[in-house]
Amino acid sequence: MFKSTRQFLGLWAYESGYTGAVLANLTDASLSQRIAPGHRSLGELAWHIAGSIGVIVRQTGLEFDGPDDKRDPAPARAADILAGYRRAADGLARAIRGQWTDETLLVTDMLYGHEWRRGVTLQVMLFHEIHHRGQATVLMRQAGLKVPDGYGPSKAGGLPEPL
Repeated sequence: MFKSTRQFLGLWAYESGYTGAVLANLTDASLSQRIAPGHRSLGELAWHIAGSIGVIVRQTGLEFDGPDDKRDPAPARAADILAGYRRAADGLARAIRGQWTDETLLVTDMLYGHEWRRGVTLQVMLFHEIHHRGQATVLMRQAGLKVPDGYGPSKAGGLPEPL
């Protein structure tokens, strides 16, 4: 659980920057990549990452700009997904800086049938993003895209040459 807005915003700056770098490497052609039939495409997954920031955190009453992946259809262009993500990520940071204090993180809200402190909500939202970002990098490699470095070097060049 985050106990200070400064703690969250410091980590959010890095993690949202890395997610933005991942999404910036998507191409329009790669958006249809799927791991298997019936699973989200890379475009649907990327849009879910962008839209779920607001879907999760807005349940606390915090309002900020950004897409809603449950309401807004996934764009057909990678650049539009990236723009939506950046709007949400930057909007969340601005809203927290302007509207929340460390004490706000202790306020309890009902989310998904459970009482969560807002510091927990931010943690769950962040872990949710990291989880789906990892899924996206697998699909990116299948599509032959480069995965940017995040927590250390990333193997360059997407998929290896077949033997």
